[in-house]
Amino acid sequence: MKSIVPPFSGIIVLAKKNIHMNLETIDWIIIVAFFVFSLLIGVWASRKAGQSSSEFFLSGRNMPWWLLGVSMVATTFSADTPNLVTDIVRKDGVAGNWVWWAFLLTGMLTVFVYAKLWRRSGILTDLEFYELRYSGEKAALLRGFRALYLGVIFNVMVMASVCLAAIKIGGVLLGLSPIQVILISSVVTVTYSAIGGLRGILITDFFQFILAMIGTIWAAYILVNLPQIGGLSNLLAHENVSGSLNIIPDLSDVNAIMPLLIIPLAVQWWASWYPGAEPGGGGYVAQRMLAARDESSAMKATLFFNIAHYALRPWPWILIALCSMIIFPDFDSIQAAFPHVDKGIINDDLAYPAMLSFLPHTLLGLVIASLIAAFMSTISTHLNWGASYLVNDFYKRFVNTDASEQQLVFFGRIATVVLMVLAAILALLLENALQAFNIILQIGAGTGLIFILRWFWWRINAYTEIVAMIVSFIVALVFHMAPEGTALHELAGYQKFLYGVIITTIAWLIATFATAPTDHKTLLNFYKLVKPASAGWMPVINRGLENHSLVEKEIEAGQLPLEIAAMFIGCVTVYASLFATGYWIYGESTSALISTLVALIGGSLLFSIWGRLKFR
Repeated sequence: MKSIVPPFSGIIVLAKKNIHMNLETIDWIIIVAFFVFSLLIGVWASRKAGQSSSEFFLSGRNMPWWLLGVSMVATTFSADTPNLVTDIVRKDGVAGNWVWWAFLLTGMLTVFVYAKLWRRSGILTDLEFYELRYSGEKAALLRGFRALYLGVIFNVMVMASVCLAAIKIGGVLLGLSPIQVILISSVVTVTYSAIGGLRGILITDFFQFILAMIGTIWAAYILVNLPQIGGLSNLLAHENVSGSLNIIPDLSDVNAIMPLLIIPLAVQWWASWYPGAEPGGGGYVAQRMLAARDESSAMKATLFFNIAHYALRPWPWILIALCSMIIFPDFDSIQAAFPHVDKGIINDDLAYPAMLSFLPHTLLGLVIASLIAAFMSTISTHLNWGASYLVNDFYKRFVNTDASEQQLVFFGRIATVVLMVLAAILALLLENALQAFNIILQIGAGTGLIFILRWFWWRINAYTEIVAMIVSFIVALVFHMAPEGTALHELAGYQKFLYGVIITTIAWLIATFATAPTDHKTLLNFYKLVKPASAGWMPVINRGLENHSLVEKEIEAGQLPLEIAAMFIGCVTVYASLFATGYWIYGESTSALISTLVALIGGSLLFSIWGRLKFR
C-alpha cells in the first residue's frame, strides 16, 4: 500500500501536534459529566449492594431481561473491541471477523439450551456448579482452582487487553502516557464497581451502552464523509479497500478459508473456551442469567445479547476500520501522525483511535466519553465477576467458611481493587489486542466440548475438567515458547489451535474413562434439580428408579431437538441480518433483499418456536 502522508500532510501535522491538546470546554463537560453520573449511580446502588453477597454479585436475582441483555452487550462492547475489529479488518479484510462471528453458534446454544438450566441451578456463581455436578475433594479442588485460574489469571488477561486499548486511545487522543491512562481510567471504575455491586454496574451499563452506540454510529458517519475519504462510494471503490470487502472469505483460497471460516465454524465455537462466548454459557454471561427473575427472562436476555452483539454493532466499527486503510495505510503513517505514542504499541489496532482524531468538537468529547463508557462497562463487569469467584468460590469456601455477609462484601470490594491493579500492570506488557485474543483462544483450545457435554452426559467427571485445563495450558505454553525456526514455531495460528484441540480432547477423554464417575447420589441430585434432557442420564435414572430414590414423574425427556433447531434457526437469522446490513451498505440490492427476507423468515420461525418452549 502507498503512504498517503504527503497528500494529507497538513491534516496529519495538525493531528500530531494538537490533537491531545485541542479538546474544548464542551468536550470536557461531556467527559466529566459522564464520570460524575457513573459515580452517582454507584453511590445510589451502594446501600442495597452492601446488604449481602447475593445482592452484591447477583442484585437479588430479580433483574428484568432487557436490563441484563443490555448489560451483556455493553460488557462485550469494550474499549478494545473496535481496536480488535480494526486490527482484524486491516489484516484479513471484513471476512476476518469470522474468528469471532463464529461464536454466535455458542451464543445461540446458550440461549435455547443452557440459559434455563443455569437459572434452575440456583447457584451464586457458575463455579458452584462443580460441587453441584461433581463429588468429593476433587470437585472442591476444581472449584477452588478455577476460582483463581479464571478469576485471576484469565480475568486479568482480558482486563489487561481492555486497558491496553485505553492506553492507545489515551495516547493518541489525549497525549497521555500509559501509566497516566491506567491511573485515571481505573479510579472511577473501581470506585463505582466496589461500592455499587452488580446492580450499580447493570444500571450504569444501560446508559453507557446507549452513549457508546450513539458515539460510534455518529463517528462512522462523520469519518466516511471526510474530504480524504469522499463518501461511502469512494471508500468502497478505493484501491486500499476494495480487496477487503468480502463478507465471506475467498472459497478458492485454502490459506484464507481455513483460518477465517472453516476452523471457526467447524471447530472453534464448540472446542474453545473464551470469556463471553463460553460453550454452554459461563462467566459473566452466566452471572447475568443467574440474576434473572426466571428462566424465560434468562433466555430473553441472552437472545437480545446475541442479536445486538453480532447483528447490530459490527458495521460502524468495520466502516471506521476501512476508512483507516486510506488515511493510515501502514504503521509508518500512524507513527508519523502520532510521534509521541510509544513505538512499541504501534500496530493495526491503533488505527481506530487514530481515526477518531479527525472528529469535530462536541462529537470528539462524546466519542471519548463513549470509549470511556465501553472501557468502564467491561472492566466493571470483569471486576465484579472475578471478585465473585474469589469471594464465593475461594474465600468463603476454603478460607473463612463462617464469614458473615458483611465480611464477604468487604472482601469482594478488596478483591475488586486488587484485580484492577494486576490488570493494569499486565496491560503495560502487551502490544496489541489481537495478541491477547489469540493467547486466550489458544489456552482454552480443547476444553469447550466439556462445558457442553457435562450437562447432558453423566460420565463427565471432575478429572475430565482438571486434565483438560492442565493439558490445554501446557500445549498453549509449548506453542507460545517454541523457538524461532522450529517446526512448532512455523505452524500457522489455526494449526496450533487445531492441534491443541485434538491433543486436549484425547487427553480428557482418556481421563474420563480411566477414572471413576461422580458418585450416584450427587448425579441424581443434580438431575432432579436441573432436569437436563434425560437421554444422556439413563444409567443414573435407571438406578434411581431401581432403588426408589427417583420416581417416574421426576423424569423429563426435555425438548433438546426443538432447542437445537431453534439454535440453528437463530444463527441463520442473525447471520442473515448481519449480511443484510453489509450488503445494503455496499449497495448490493439483490443480496441485501435476499438476506433481509431470510432474516424475516427466520425471525418468524423463532417467534413460533418460542411459544412451544416449556419454562418452570
